[in-house]
Amino acid sequence: MHSTTAPFTLESWTEGRTHERRAGFRGTVPVFGDIVLTAPLPRKTTPGSIVSEVRGSSIPTATFETRGIHTEAADLPTLNRSTLRVGDAQVYLERNRFGVTHRGRALHFRYGGDHYRLWAVNRKQFVLIREADDEDPGVSLTAKQSGIGASRRLAVRVTGRAVAADIALVTLFAGVDRAPLTRGGAVRSALGRSTRLFAESQY
Repeated sequence: MHSTTAPFTLESWTEGRTHERRAGFRGTVPVFGDIVLTAPLPRKTTPGSIVSEVRGSSIPTATFETRGIHTEAADLPTLNRSTLRVGDAQVYLERNRFGVTHRGRALHFRYGGDHYRLWAVNRKQFVLIREADDEDPGVSLTAKQSGIGASRRLAVRVTGRAVAADIALVTLFAGVDRAPLTRGGAVRSALGRSTRLFAESQY
């Protein structure tokens, strides 16, 4: 079902401590109901990987999982060695690591016969596009994170008529390390993980 969706804002939440800690964003989306992003799931429930998950009353459950030693130094799933799942479908991701512009480095994928693109505006803001086709004019969703700690928020503006998968995907990517979508972010992210892994190896 396609629906015109008013702008919506999800609020941050946190529960538990250390390996049982859960955090993310949650709230109510007009037309699509309650939605909860957990980013990431507790490490004890996902050994060997780091996973973010979004669930809701009227959207497909979606997960973004990253495996590998680099996840030990990551706070969120990364775009490297990652797997995106929406409902029962595994979604394959493509991107140009050597793109010069933000749009040139965009993430491309297909789900449910639709082509999606996601690119970074900056460190806190990104755009998800479902491309137009012969049957649908497509949709653009712009997400922006703000605040720190317990006052963090995720504000989403929708242009066009969204479907449930659009809402699930734009929320899920707020729980993913999107740094590689910009050249500067890719460098900072790689250096940060290397430094963190080296520091942890000294213990």
